[in-house]
Amino acid sequence: GINKLANNLSEVPTTLAFVGAGDIDEFSGAFVEMTRTRPDPSLAFLQFLQPRVSKGCRLLEHESLANKTTIRIGGSTRFYVEPSNLVDLQAVLRAAKFFQLNIFCLGRGSNLLIPDETFDGLVIRLNASNWRTKEVLVNGRIWVTAGVRLKSICGFAAKHGLSGFEFLEGIPGSVGGALRMNAGAMGSWIFDVVERVVLIDSDGNLRDLHKEEFHFGYRKVDEISTAIALGAILKSPLKNSCTQLIRERMDTYSHSRKNSQPREPSAGCIFKNPEGNYAGRLIEEYGIKGMRIGDAEVSSMHGNFIVNRGAATAKDVIDLVREVRSIIFKKSGYLLEPE
Repeated sequence: GINKLANNLSEVPTTLAFVGAGDIDEFSGAFVEMTRTRPDPSLAFLQFLQPRVSKGCRLLEHESLANKTTIRIGGSTRFYVEPSNLVDLQAVLRAAKFFQLNIFCLGRGSNLLIPDETFDGLVIRLNASNWRTKEVLVNGRIWVTAGVRLKSICGFAAKHGLSGFEFLEGIPGSVGGALRMNAGAMGSWIFDVVERVVLIDSDGNLRDLHKEEFHFGYRKVDEISTAIALGAILKSPLKNSCTQLIRERMDTYSHSRKNSQPREPSAGCIFKNPEGNYAGRLIEEYGIKGMRIGDAEVSSMHGNFIVNRGAATAKDVIDLVREVRSIIFKKSGYLLEPE
């Protein structure tokens, strides 16, 4: 790899000649930065990337991630980037490949537990305004980009008399994250309303795929597991309805969530529902509500939520998850799988 080549140089020569094709220009730039900034490869990555992205692209080191999750837990990341546009994102992915960085794409952090330790890689977040656009298309369809909040889709659709998106009300996530895990609520999934998805794969190639080209199921979408969803065309599965009726359904879903889910910081439902049963029901049946390790606690309101009582760590949550799984398995035979 490029790191090994740069580190093997006994001294920096006055002249380097690079011969080749393909991405040789960028490779040479990365190589020069590695030799110039030894022994600090982090400085090399930033100096290589900065002139290749727009001024609106945020480049940070050692950024805390806890405040970017709904459970308010987690360590920092070695590099953190918020690309302003697609060109930025492509440059970031190419640079990460040259410097052999592990990549994680972060949405709104609503179904995520970040380790207490530093992530020795690159976290990408599509949080700029270009990633938060919505547009009404013909025939009951909406174009939304990855950073759009799911909640905002409901109001946007209602304003234009489009029904079938009401189940998204109250899901504290973004479009990109929802597509990644096929998020759902109230008996519906995001892929119930997906028509097409635009994504960028691990090799940096843009792809525009129809719903039928995806393999998706309960909390998983195979094709996006190693890719980044950039946006989607969503289509109303129902005939148009009046705005008032749509908003009434939204209010019903919202009230249902508020009356059944805790308000303390959490990562949403912790366990997938096992076939033929419900995780929350099992946890309540076996008296596990209120169990606590450190500041992590099984919610007394909904058994399938673990809440942060103030200073919980990722270790607290993981230890509590293991304890809950162990009890449920011993008493019921169900092995709960985390979401």
